[in-house]
Amino acid sequence: MKKSLLTILLSVAVSGLTAYGVQKVALAGNADRIPASAEASGSSYRTVNLEQTDYPDLTYAAESAVDAVVYVQVTVRSKIDYSQMDPFLRYFFGFGDGMPQQREQQGSGSGVIIRPDGYIVTNNHVVANATEIKVTMNNNKTYDAKVIGTDAATDVALLKIEAEGLPSLDFADSDKLRLGEWVLAIGSPLGEQLKGTITAGIVSAKGRYMPSNDGEFKIESFIQTDAAVNPGNSGGALVNKKGELVGINTAIVSQTGAYSGYSFAVPANIVKKIVGDLIDFGSVQRAMLGITMSPITDELAKEMKLSSLEGVYIVEVSKGGAAEKAGIRKGDVIVKIGDRKVATSSAVQERVNSYRPGDRTVVTVIREGKEKEFEVTFQGTAMKTGTVDNDGSVAFYGSKLREAPAEKLAQLGLKNGVEIVSVGPGKLLDAGASEGFVIQYVNDQPVSKPQDVIDLARKAKRAVYIEGVTSYGKSSYFGFGKDE
Repeated sequence: MKKSLLTILLSVAVSGLTAYGVQKVALAGNADRIPASAEASGSSYRTVNLEQTDYPDLTYAAESAVDAVVYVQVTVRSKIDYSQMDPFLRYFFGFGDGMPQQREQQGSGSGVIIRPDGYIVTNNHVVANATEIKVTMNNNKTYDAKVIGTDAATDVALLKIEAEGLPSLDFADSDKLRLGEWVLAIGSPLGEQLKGTITAGIVSAKGRYMPSNDGEFKIESFIQTDAAVNPGNSGGALVNKKGELVGINTAIVSQTGAYSGYSFAVPANIVKKIVGDLIDFGSVQRAMLGITMSPITDELAKEMKLSSLEGVYIVEVSKGGAAEKAGIRKGDVIVKIGDRKVATSSAVQERVNSYRPGDRTVVTVIREGKEKEFEVTFQGTAMKTGTVDNDGSVAFYGSKLREAPAEKLAQLGLKNGVEIVSVGPGKLLDAGASEGFVIQYVNDQPVSKPQDVIDLARKAKRAVYIEGVTSYGKSSYFGFGKDE
């Protein structure tokens, strides 16, 4: 399969400063707005806010933030088993008896100190599979770091070094960022020699989503800037003019592998919630609304007599999910969550991700041309395996199980089995499981109730192998490795 020329690369920084001319204007009294453009007649004009603090002087932000951004060096050690290699090739390449050998790889990125006691935010992809992590400050002092927690869905990771009184950055409210606002990216493009590099750009767009073909569950609502970014900037800081953290630089889109005008950062509001969970709970407390959604198209807007294309159309509502329990239905259009409007799917993801399981809020939808409000109590995805939900389903590695109903067993021609009611982020989703799948065997042993599945999975020494029938009657199987 040929890869698209447009490649999404996991690394970031910031762009060259665009030439910008500013005309001096004397502001009388307390005036804070000046003409931005005028028609030939001079009879009408638009105005923009241009207070003294809005001129693009970025020296304060740069000088106050640079010392809180660090260089992150990772080492990944893995074993290579040469025993399966052709004996002649083993001899030719000097691999001797073919015994497993250690291979060591080096990688690097950037990080941001968020607390003076040594907590550092970076990207998950920077530290993934690392066996050793070292952090170097802007003053060249180096520390060993350990991983406190990671979240692949948002590409955020939290590190800790043993130090006190470190320079750190405060989180800003990234929802308040405006298009065209000046921002700085700080990081270590291309390695340690360029650590502490500062570049400037503007906010080009908000709520960007980059499609992925790897099948992983992701939450994406990126801040896009025209930042000049290169490998090594991943995990670095995106700051506003006050020197506050508004995002973590994460990716670029390029046809060449080098900066070409587009860079993306995880918004600070998402990062703040993720690291707060990792510090307070040790894992991410992710809220789920329980819907499948799609954008509003022109055709759909005409069919539903919508006044705009803003909002998301609900394609499906998960059984027993938060949305269904609140009364939200398939065909509704979500336009607001809490007190904030949501115009796109990524905006819905970002907003829901700001809540924790058990939190309540009001979701506003359009149904049959009228706005309706529903109070939603968010559910979670991280229930411990074996936990029984309100609907009687049992949690199993991020998914939910129940004893398969008699009518479903009869329809599929089965005598017994356990149905997968819903599939959430976790081992079953990663293994390719689907809703409605009926589990018949776990590691060759028959099952008839959820506890059977859980008990057999716990007894497994290395892997869990599941056989059964899909919701449309096809025999199928999948498997996953046990936790260490």
